[in-house]
Amino acid sequence: MAIEKVRELGTALRERIGRAIVGQDDAIHLMMVALISEGHILFEGPPGTGKTLLARAFSACVKLDFKRVQFTPDLMPGDLIGTNLFNFQTNAFTLTKGPLFTELLLADEINRTPPKTQAALLEAMQERTITIDGTSHPLSSGFMVVATQNPIEQEGTYPLPEAQLDRFLFKALIGYPAREEEMAMVKTHGHQTAMPHLDRLGITPLCDLRFITWVRQVVSGLRLADETVAYIVDLIRATRNHPALQYGASPRAANMLAASARAAAVLEGRDFVIPDDIKGLLKPLLRHRVVLSPSAEVDGLGVDSVLDQVLGQVAAPR
Repeated sequence: MAIEKVRELGTALRERIGRAIVGQDDAIHLMMVALISEGHILFEGPPGTGKTLLARAFSACVKLDFKRVQFTPDLMPGDLIGTNLFNFQTNAFTLTKGPLFTELLLADEINRTPPKTQAALLEAMQERTITIDGTSHPLSSGFMVVATQNPIEQEGTYPLPEAQLDRFLFKALIGYPAREEEMAMVKTHGHQTAMPHLDRLGITPLCDLRFITWVRQVVSGLRLADETVAYIVDLIRATRNHPALQYGASPRAANMLAASARAAAVLEGRDFVIPDDIKGLLKPLLRHRVVLSPSAEVDGLGVDSVLDQVLGQVAAPR
């Protein structure tokens, strides 16, 4: 009964977000899995493909406090986390919280800000706390970062190193829509140039943080069969031995794959994980955690094609 309620929520979320976003079903699915798995997600795609609108629509559906930060080269850590300001009326310092004190943060063009500011965000993502002047401030249990980066313009950018990219549960590639989807977009949003008003599209909250916390408890109680655990571990270990990969995935990636596969199964209304759950999540979960070898780059191989080879090499349990 509990799993059926989660499945109904997932179906309702897809339908409601679909009122604003045409297509991008995979991205919506990954966002739901990341939220339930207490993870963060990085969207990479060209401008104008709906990354910001997707994050806004998602936050409106799950009734989370939403803030957006446009990352720029002059953005400082204090602009994100906040600072202690002296109040002359009380003769005491008062904490002025930055936009990082929220539940769903859209970090737009994260690769356009210097490493020091990136580190302030990534520390909060990992620890779920913010330290200001030696005092730790816990973040909401619903804290989730949706970051974007533009793969087209690379001038004046500060690419995230692999160790920092590891903070993101998924890296989702947002491409251009199919012709039919683009026609549907024009019919839906072609009467205006500004960001559409979500309330006019009937996008209202379907759940709150309390319900999401309950869903997480349901997912964490899902048991993985031994052969499913072995399949996950064998896939991760296969990336470390593949000749086209200089660095494979870490043991933490295996834990993340298991947790997200549980969430994907529950969203489909199942109390067990099947190999297709794992296969569908492998590339977005690993494409930013493995590094191609120089020879593979010379040969023109891509990370996704190598991960497809890994999936073909490891036999799935029946």
